[in-house]
Amino acid sequence: MFTYQTAFSRNIGWLTHDEQQSLRQKRVAIAGMGGVGGSHLLTLVRLGVEKFNIADLDTFELANFNRQAGASLPTIDRPKVEVLAEMARDINPQADIRVFSAGVNEQNLKDFFSEVDLYVDGLDFFAFDVRERVFEHCHRHRIPAITVAPMGMSAALLNFLPGGMSFEEYFQVAGKPELEKAVRFLVGLAPALLHRHYLADKSQVDLKARKGPSTIMACQLCAGVAATEALKILLGRGKVWAAPHGIQFDGYRNRLAHTWRPGGNRHPFNRVAIAIAKQQLHL
Repeated sequence: MFTYQTAFSRNIGWLTHDEQQSLRQKRVAIAGMGGVGGSHLLTLVRLGVEKFNIADLDTFELANFNRQAGASLPTIDRPKVEVLAEMARDINPQADIRVFSAGVNEQNLKDFFSEVDLYVDGLDFFAFDVRERVFEHCHRHRIPAITVAPMGMSAALLNFLPGGMSFEEYFQVAGKPELEKAVRFLVGLAPALLHRHYLADKSQVDLKARKGPSTIMACQLCAGVAATEALKILLGRGKVWAAPHGIQFDGYRNRLAHTWRPGGNRHPFNRVAIAIAKQQLHL
């Protein structure tokens, strides 16, 4: 028989009993149940978080097998959000999971963030418009938001906290063409570019076709980083670096970079990187 106390008892020591019970009462929203989003959900469930709002409008396909937590032969063509909700409840059958099977949109944005203590970004890299709306909502309603991007074999972290720099202030993407948004997002996510040295086949990166390579190592690193940041934010414990600070850990190179970009993509270093990327893409 399932009991919450026994299932998550091995967390105690790194958490106090009171902290574990506090996490149990928090509600986390995750948009996107694919590469990073599904791993975020399952990691946070195992941490003992029990309340979630999750959204995705996509179904699983064979090309998801290399990295997505819910992708397997039995789940092909099944809605990602339903599969991940089932997987989460297999870990904690008491979990309170609100499912948004149409994804996040203007019509359900308020409901998606109802009673939410924290947002963890799991949206597809190219979901620029939705991401802008989601982070703007978080900023306006003072909901802390975490994004950890799987870059190569690394995790690139940015936190956007109430009262701090907003997503738009950092990335400067509003009103830009989609390809330029992609460039600005890439540069802003990981200014240290630790992953750029070991790309084996550059032909597999095609921003115009919304295509890029991915690894399971990066997705799992991201889930660990995001859950750790979530723990600190939800419990008010430990140092949390917020944008314009960014952190990237690269498992392939065994390197850690802590960047500080006042002005975000307005910073001279980022502006140069954006200009070079735009020139290479003939933008």
